[in-house]
Amino acid sequence: MYEPIDLVDSAERTRTALATAVARFSEAWASGSPPDLSAYLPREPSARRTVLIELIKIDLEYRWLRHHFPKRLSDYRAEFTELREGPLPAELVYEELHAVRRGLHTADAPALAEATGAAEDPELPQISSDYRSTMIARPGAQVLLDAIDVGDRIDDFDLLMRIGAGAFAQVYLARQQSMQRLVAVKISHNHGIEPQTLAQLDHEYIVRIFDQRLIADGELKLLYMQYLPGGTLLDVLRLRRSTPEGQHSGQLLLDAVDDVLADKGEVRPADSAVRERTAALTWPETVAWLGRRLADALQHASERGVLHRDIKPANVLLSGEGIPKLADFNVSFSTRVKGASPLAYFGGSLSYMSPEQLEACHPELPATAADLDTRSDIFALAVMLWELLTGRRPFEDETSAGESETSLARMLELRRRPIDSKFLSDLPPDCPAALRQVLLKCLAPDRADRYSCGSELAQQLDLCLEARARDLVYPPPNSWRARLSRWPTPILWLSSLVGIGLATGYLAAHAQNLIRERVPDAINSQIDRGVIACILAVLPLAVVIYVYISRDLLAVLRGLREGRRYDESTLARMRSRTLLWGDLCALNTLLGALIATVTGVLLLRWLTDLPLRLQIHAAMTVLVAGTISVAYTFFLSTFYVVRCVYPIYLRHGRTTEQDSADLHWLRRRTTVYLAISASVPVIGVLAGFSALESDELALVRDSVLGLCAGAGLAFVAAYWLFRKLDADLRALDGVISVPAVGDRSERPRRRRTAGPTGPGK
Repeated sequence: MYEPIDLVDSAERTRTALATAVARFSEAWASGSPPDLSAYLPREPSARRTVLIELIKIDLEYRWLRHHFPKRLSDYRAEFTELREGPLPAELVYEELHAVRRGLHTADAPALAEATGAAEDPELPQISSDYRSTMIARPGAQVLLDAIDVGDRIDDFDLLMRIGAGAFAQVYLARQQSMQRLVAVKISHNHGIEPQTLAQLDHEYIVRIFDQRLIADGELKLLYMQYLPGGTLLDVLRLRRSTPEGQHSGQLLLDAVDDVLADKGEVRPADSAVRERTAALTWPETVAWLGRRLADALQHASERGVLHRDIKPANVLLSGEGIPKLADFNVSFSTRVKGASPLAYFGGSLSYMSPEQLEACHPELPATAADLDTRSDIFALAVMLWELLTGRRPFEDETSAGESETSLARMLELRRRPIDSKFLSDLPPDCPAALRQVLLKCLAPDRADRYSCGSELAQQLDLCLEARARDLVYPPPNSWRARLSRWPTPILWLSSLVGIGLATGYLAAHAQNLIRERVPDAINSQIDRGVIACILAVLPLAVVIYVYISRDLLAVLRGLREGRRYDESTLARMRSRTLLWGDLCALNTLLGALIATVTGVLLLRWLTDLPLRLQIHAAMTVLVAGTISVAYTFFLSTFYVVRCVYPIYLRHGRTTEQDSADLHWLRRRTTVYLAISASVPVIGVLAGFSALESDELALVRDSVLGLCAGAGLAFVAAYWLFRKLDADLRALDGVISVPAVGDRSERPRRRRTAGPTGPGK
């Protein structure tokens, strides 16, 4: 059974308990005497430690700044058992350092820093003027927030309708009088750096902020931003859970948006190309489409030093067309905001947190919020996408998950393991293998095994939306491509042998009547021995050349299969060289053909008294055979490389514009090789009858006609391979050559491959 979606999250219960305790404790300080802090702590173990830490912050402010009742952290540690184990919370050390500095006992600050060990922690702001309070709730702010209601005019805004509420914030649909426009207004306690963080971001998949105002004497702040009428992904998740299996598609996303629009009296967008394409998607493709855009948003944020740290369905807003936009950066962290600390305002929803973020939340573990990077946000995004895809998160958390240190440790234990097989069975039957593997990589317990950034994840989700490309990059486990990808050397050699075999067959048939029958058996035996000696000499040389040109390609492929990691420059170099592998094999074959040509002519010149014109004719015949071997070797080996080898690299690392250029260059080369293949009959006729007298033409007529017929059939095969190659290269280029992050639009684009039609990038 799925847990009810309306079940109040334990983190929200904690925030509610915290808001209540802060309001009561602040009122008690109004008497001017220190209240008994322990009397305001909740009984529930889940909330007790969090509330204790926040009340100590408030107590420090009143004791050091508003009154003169100084108290040190060592006194709180002795009083409360929750603080006795392990180091003191870094945020308390931070607050006490600055309380002492700003209070009457500034001279004690260096001694305090030395006593607490804070001076040795590079992540903690030391005694400086860049103080930013880490209080989640300012004293007295909750009373002021509760007094605000629909119908009020706050600053320049008429509050029309409440569209969201939390313990420390309320969100309204409002009309801005000065601009005569509808905006979303978020009124919250004046803490955190959400406005400053959002000001760093300007992206089509992140809610756009306009400005902020301080109200209620600075106790509250008003943040007004872009209004999105389509609800949130939480509304989509509710509808997905209530919709019978088998009835999920892109239309479900639009239905959820339309339900919210109807409730608000909004009009559904008409003649929307985005909505039409979204409706045609399968449900897994819809989830990939949403995730791909949010991965873009994470990339844009990370490039500007911003971590979101609280990704969940309720924090993804939707436009009337169903386009997702990341919102609520209330517990985010930005490296570009002066004085900001990753330790301040740290929070989030436990159910979506990565293992390293849960470790930072656990009071007995040494990890801190400063240890997090964008891979933690990628984990949370994958949890949310999995939940949208299957209806539940991929972890068997308890109903009371996170309400105690024991249950928090249980959550952490579950996330340190691979996803259980019973959750894998929840995936819908039409879920592409590509999407399954992408999500599992995002959910890897070790963050080093996840995608390194949002753009890398966005590219992989792009693959999930292109049927041909995803089938190339993520073939079914038991498909011929998956099996053959492990054997590049024998397959590439076999492709060369096919070309050489066809060329040798023509050469033998052509030379038999024209040359062999004119030469005594003893001379033929000498020629045979010379040919064998040539083969014995050329074959080791060809092997040495192949080993040299393939050494890194084979080593890196083997390493990737064994789980080794390579830097981006190495992977980029291997991708580029892999697309040349077929050419190199063909040139290796051509080298053998040229050596055979020279050897054959020398043998005829040394061992026979054939006229020069026949020796020239023999050389041209061998050259035609070399052309055959080169053209067919290229198509066979390149077809294998593009189908089985090159896509392996697209699962690892980030592609660049150079990768797209390499694909375009390969497409041009295939056209050249196709022209060479088409010219074989013409060249064969010209070379086959050249330098011959009229009575000799009949001797080679059958071989030349056979060459024309065989080359015609071979051209049909080469043309088929050419068409397949071109379609594969176009599909791969379609997910590699994408606009720069933050510059993708929802405009239609032409589909290059067969399959469901999805919204454009």
